[in-house]
Amino acid sequence: MISLTDSQKIGMGITGFGVFFLFFGMILFFDKALLAIGNILFVVGLSFVIGLERTFKFFFQKHKLKATSFFLGGVIVVLIGWPMVGMVLEIYGFFLLFRGFFPVVVGFIRRVPILGYLLNLPGISGIVDKVGESNNMV
Repeated sequence: MISLTDSQKIGMGITGFGVFFLFFGMILFFDKALLAIGNILFVVGLSFVIGLERTFKFFFQKHKLKATSFFLGGVIVVLIGWPMVGMVLEIYGFFLLFRGFFPVVVGFIRRVPILGYLLNLPGISGIVDKVGESNNMV
């Protein structure tokens, strides 16, 4: 089992709250206050989990600057008060930032009993196979 430091445990909790607020804000028809809180908590929690230096190195790599600008630009647009536009920018930036992790996530989910069965259904498996290939994404 992986041992976590206290700050990493706090970061996991903050990140979890951030994801909860983002999800809840989208369910409540893009409530800008909840989305803003969720964005701030997600970024702060991520920096607690992996550390400030590694967070900056992750977001500001030369080949990820486009993705980072879309993601952080979306956060700023949500904070300004345009939640729909901001979330579209954030989601696009999120997919660009984390596209290298998608094959690992798809492989893991395929080993989970019920979810693996659902991902292997005829209509869904083709889409999941394309998402699982990181080289073919934008």
